[in-house]
Amino acid sequence: MFRAENQSEIMFENSLEYARKCDASDALASFRKRFHIPKSASGEPFVYLCGNSLGLQPKAASEYIQKELRDWSSLGVEGHTEAEHPWLPYHEFLSVNMAKIVGAKPSEVVIMNTLTTNLHLMMVTFFRPTKSRYKIVIESDAFPSDKYAVESQLKFHDIDPKDGLILWKPRKGEELCRFEDLELIMKEHGDSIALLMIGSTNYYTGQSFPLKKIVELGHKHNTKVGFDLAHGVGNIQPNLHASGADFAVWCTYKYLNSGPGSLGGCFVHERHADDKDLKRFAGWWGHNKETRFNMRHEFDALSGAEGWQLSNPPILSMAAIRASLDTFAEAGFDNLRKKSVTLTGFLEFLIDDLKDDRISIITPRNPDERGCQLSIQVKSADKSLHTKLTEAGVISDWREPDVIRVAPAPLYNSYEDVFHFATRLKDTLD
Repeated sequence: MFRAENQSEIMFENSLEYARKCDASDALASFRKRFHIPKSASGEPFVYLCGNSLGLQPKAASEYIQKELRDWSSLGVEGHTEAEHPWLPYHEFLSVNMAKIVGAKPSEVVIMNTLTTNLHLMMVTFFRPTKSRYKIVIESDAFPSDKYAVESQLKFHDIDPKDGLILWKPRKGEELCRFEDLELIMKEHGDSIALLMIGSTNYYTGQSFPLKKIVELGHKHNTKVGFDLAHGVGNIQPNLHASGADFAVWCTYKYLNSGPGSLGGCFVHERHADDKDLKRFAGWWGHNKETRFNMRHEFDALSGAEGWQLSNPPILSMAAIRASLDTFAEAGFDNLRKKSVTLTGFLEFLIDDLKDDRISIITPRNPDERGCQLSIQVKSADKSLHTKLTEAGVISDWREPDVIRVAPAPLYNSYEDVFHFATRLKDTLD
């Protein structure tokens, strides 16, 4: 028996019996049955801990998509107004549930495009460089797509990324970024920084950053602040409205289980909702709904995040997202977050209990500074270790040079999943 660090009220035990006892008392355990769990060639379910890369398929997704296909076949173009869930306002059916997950008002969120497209659209609006204020700050090990996007925006404005890009780095010999080092960057360069663009939860380390503190720091220096929630949405509660962030973007195919390559989401704080002077790339779906189909009107941006839409949405993709968001709403995000803290705490305990000097967890130990992901560093390992784990029936994620990322998602992962992972990792290392 062991009292987990930062989990002082919980006494974990390293046994299958204990894991099954936890599952038996888990109020959310039944949601696992609502997802398709991949199986091996022998028919055994995989231990699937890769929701940080691609979430599992909700069984309801097929039903939701089939309903739109039936309406398409029977109604044709009339489905835009006559379908059970009319296609014209379809994105609006997602806003309330999506807003709850990111801690925003429904008018501040919209499902549209894909993550990097939305990031570029937001930077068109919120990265407005001048001769003296033109730099962007990102974390040093940001997801490559973010780095590519901000570098290309700098180049678009004829700014050399070597001059215009500032990296918030961990200290030598450390894996995690310290907030006080970001404060130092802003103190030294704040007058020249136009945008803070931080990943809310780092894809590699699993570190979740203090969003409200970052926003307050940026705004203190008259800097716009945005977040990439790709590894945070559906995983941590970012409380976007209360944080005061200018914007945020995310994908929906990881923790939100919407399917490979599905649509992304976007948040624009309500203080920008009706600012007609904000520059943006416009499209007809962001135009006033009352005159949208009178094609000869000048662009009249909708209020709120909807005003950044470009095109009419792909309904089949949105149907899959609606299936997942309905499941989240039924489970309750606060309930999911509570389970996530305990489930990942159990995983942390089991990894520590291996007592293997080759293994270290680089993700923060404090549950308030992480989501469900743990990044496990294995000294002198290479991808062959991950291959052996896969052969042992575990689906996880390998990141060079020596990290296995595992993410027990509270909607469909069990305490028994976590126990089996630790057991199979030990066997693989042995």
